[in-house]
Amino acid sequence: MTSLPSSFGRTFFVTGAVSAAIGVAAGAFGAHGLKSILSPDMLAVYETAVRYHMYHAFGLIAAGWAAHSTQNSKANIAGWCFVAGTVLFSGSLYILTLTGLRWLGAITPFGGVLFITGWIALALSFLRNAESPRRNNV
Repeated sequence: MTSLPSSFGRTFFVTGAVSAAIGVAAGAFGAHGLKSILSPDMLAVYETAVRYHMYHAFGLIAAGWAAHSTQNSKANIAGWCFVAGTVLFSGSLYILTLTGLRWLGAITPFGGVLFITGWIALALSFLRNAESPRRNNV
């Protein structure tokens, strides 16, 4: 059995799985705990935060797998972008809906840019790997 390289493959994979669990819990909290508290508009914002949180938890798992299998630094960049993007995008929307601090909406687009950057980096990690000879990991 081979061990993971010095990349963040294992860290991103585990962090993605934990992030997905948190996303499920946040979704349940929104559906059951916030439905009667938030306005329909704010509940929709909260649901957007949960949806993007979940998408990028899976993206983080993919980045972990890519970091392990391709050993390409672009996969590490993707992982960090997904982590930071989740904190900035979903985190700002969670806090905005729970506190009413509207200025947090100005932070959200930075998270979106990180998400886009992460997906591009993830794609590049495989394109670059396809161009180079396959490594033997024994």
